[in-house]
Amino acid sequence: MSSPAGTSLFTGFTKLCKGLAVILVGGHILVQILPASVNVLALIPARTIPFAWNLITAGYIEQTVYGVVVSTLGLLFMGKLLEPVWGSKEFLKFIFIVNFLTSVCVFITAIALYYIMRQENYLYMPISGFHGILLALLVGIKQIIPDQELSLLKIKVKWLPSIMILLSIAVSFFTAESAAYLPTIIFGTYMGWIYLRYMQSKTETKHRGDPSDDFGFSSFFPEFLRPVIDPIASIFHRMFCGRSDTSGEAHGHALGGGAPLPGSDPIEASRRRERGARALEERLASEKLASACSTEELKKDAAENV
Repeated sequence: MSSPAGTSLFTGFTKLCKGLAVILVGGHILVQILPASVNVLALIPARTIPFAWNLITAGYIEQTVYGVVVSTLGLLFMGKLLEPVWGSKEFLKFIFIVNFLTSVCVFITAIALYYIMRQENYLYMPISGFHGILLALLVGIKQIIPDQELSLLKIKVKWLPSIMILLSIAVSFFTAESAAYLPTIIFGTYMGWIYLRYMQSKTETKHRGDPSDDFGFSSFFPEFLRPVIDPIASIFHRMFCGRSDTSGEAHGHALGGGAPLPGSDPIEASRRRERGARALEERLASEKLASACSTEELKKDAAENV
């Protein structure tokens, strides 16, 4: 007899996430049936110039069973939380843009490593997988429910991306082909943050991004490192925005002439986190209700059988 709680845990997945999951599983099956397709669909830096489409397709090709299982489950569960908050269109846009930007950064990194190390494996190593997007989705969860605590691990959600990067770096010291996954994980996390910090559109406010201090680049680091990280991050912030911010009532998110920077609405950032927390509460409430209903049905069935 199945547990009602376990049943409710595996329900409520969105149609979009189910469709993307089918693509991940289908891509894995394809490369198992036709191994040569990896040379066309995965990111192989030496062949990317004629096969430019692999900057898009590589992110959806999992070459291992472990990879496709983790990626599919991660997509379904994180999408169940993020898509209702962002909307289906924005959720799909986020995945597409972050996947493309991550692939571009990985391609540039592989070329740079080849010229530095003079090792051809950086040019011909097939790089693929959804793990960069998974880390970007974790950044999205960090944004909307940063203070939610995982009951089993006693860790706040806001630290999950940082912990995953640290674990990946630690594992890379014991694996021979870390270049096949580590740059994707790091750039996936960073591109996810870049998109949410500066690029994500807010139709209700006509602003872009999340300028709140709680979502700054230094929020990925422990408190004692932030005095060192903040000045460095501010340099890249000015480079990315193409202008300097001046302090004001909105924590420095205004131009010298008094015009607000795009996305400079800390109130909206707070509302976004409130919506995320509310969406999580509603999701948990619906699952509890489904569990309760299932329990009642089981009791009725048991009574009838008796």
